[in-house]
Amino acid sequence: MSQLQFIDQQRVHYPVQLLCQVLRVVPSRYYALCQRAVTKAEPAWETAMIDVFDDHQRRYGTRRLQVELRELGHRVGRQALRTALRRHGRKALQPKAFTPRTTDSTHGKHCTPNLLLDQPHPTQANRVWVSDITYLPLANGNWVYCCAFQDVCSK
Repeated sequence: MSQLQFIDQQRVHYPVQLLCQVLRVVPSRYYALCQRAVTKAEPAWETAMIDVFDDHQRRYGTRRLQVELRELGHRVGRQALRTALRRHGRKALQPKAFTPRTTDSTHGKHCTPNLLLDQPHPTQANRVWVSDITYLPLANGNWVYCCAFQDVCSK
């Protein structure tokens, strides 16, 4: 049993000042312990914040959390949300932006020459075809690749 716990038990029978003097403890140390012992109950919005945050697999930041909590009836600012998230050890996931790989012309390997540069423009259809490929972003965050073929004569 520590001195401060002893003082806390005996303060019903003896004055705190006397107990502190006998045990050679500074009274402010005892009162500071008493202040720390009184813990504030966690606000309702913090428990709701943790529930919403976990329900959305750590994808919600303070902006979306604030909107969601407001819909649940809790009015809380973004700074308070940021502080509470940090205090509870929560951090929203931020996925890396996807940049598709494009042509790397500096690879040092043999490149096939363009055989059409020295040729005259074709006069008949279905003789020479050209193509190109590109990528298109989708609304869900994925990418699709689009490849187009075209007859040079109908260009």
